[in-house]
Amino acid sequence: MLKCPFKVVTFLFLLTGCFQACNISRSEHNNLSSTDTLIRFTNPIAESAQDPWIIKKDSFYYYCHTDKWNRLCVSKSRFLHKLGEDKVVWTTPDTGWNRNTVWAPELHSYNNKWYIYYAAGLSGPPFIYQRSGVLESLTDDPQGAYIDKGILNTGEDPNDPTGTIWAIDFTISVINGKLYGAWSGWERNADTDKTSQNIYIAEMSNPWTVSSERVKISAPDQSWETGGPLDLNEGPQFLKHNGHIFIIYSTRESWTPEYRLGQLTLKDSTAALNSANWVKSGPVFQGTSDVVGTGHASFTTSMNGREWWIFYHSKKSYKPGWDRDLRLQKFTWNKDGSPNFGVPKKAGDTISYWMSKSLLPVY
Repeated sequence: MLKCPFKVVTFLFLLTGCFQACNISRSEHNNLSSTDTLIRFTNPIAESAQDPWIIKKDSFYYYCHTDKWNRLCVSKSRFLHKLGEDKVVWTTPDTGWNRNTVWAPELHSYNNKWYIYYAAGLSGPPFIYQRSGVLESLTDDPQGAYIDKGILNTGEDPNDPTGTIWAIDFTISVINGKLYGAWSGWERNADTDKTSQNIYIAEMSNPWTVSSERVKISAPDQSWETGGPLDLNEGPQFLKHNGHIFIIYSTRESWTPEYRLGQLTLKDSTAALNSANWVKSGPVFQGTSDVVGTGHASFTTSMNGREWWIFYHSKKSYKPGWDRDLRLQKFTWNKDGSPNFGVPKKAGDTISYWMSKSLLPVY
């Protein structure tokens, strides 16, 4: 029988205790280098906020959101969990289709330019005029000046921009060298906002021009997507990893505790406009007794690219409404290549990530 020296046993015991006391997992420890430092935080990371969008670029995280339904703001931070100081980059015009009710902006980098996709309308409630538009940066600074590139054609005919159909949550991604847009929209315009929403996709010739007919790739037709006052699919987000392409979207009603995430998996990346190539599964992320109304997610990675993070909002109570906060947590990948988001962590649970000491702000 091989005996282990007392000093070695003691060392192993102390090392194990360190993992537990410091709340460091073995996988986290494996990612540690002499140039890294451990950052700890707890959820929620922001109160009274919603529709979170985050993007990492050149060792900074940029967070894009609305303010007072008529302004778009971008903040900049070295830290994943700390939102930086807001800078207003665009304010709604006094007249026009986009003068009111600005929702859920997204900041994207494409061909050395920045683009902000947003939804807006003439008025509301009722929110029957929502359409999607896009801004283009005038500089290489995501917090710099933007110009309005106009309304996106989310109708049946890409050559008829006057025939737009209700649309929100527009997002973009490159698949097989082609630019695509995906959004949440109505089958046809209606005089009530109690109208079901679907997920559509179309090809784009540039970041402000839809160049193909829209294709419906998801409708609220599964048991876990229905049963409330209004069936809907919204908030689509592209998620790509190791050659796999997904759209993660929100379903059920955003003002209820049942809000959750579903998943579309693209089987053939050469045929993104074929609805049969998008396979639905879910729910892939949903609330618990402690965290409810989890939805409208975006995704990013740690600065070293080793960890994947989901950024989402949740309701503050079971009471219907849009009083929400923002939360972050790590997720992993299943053997089949699909994301494994786990379950929402409770408020107050310690969450950590590694950050290069060279990126820490100097005070």
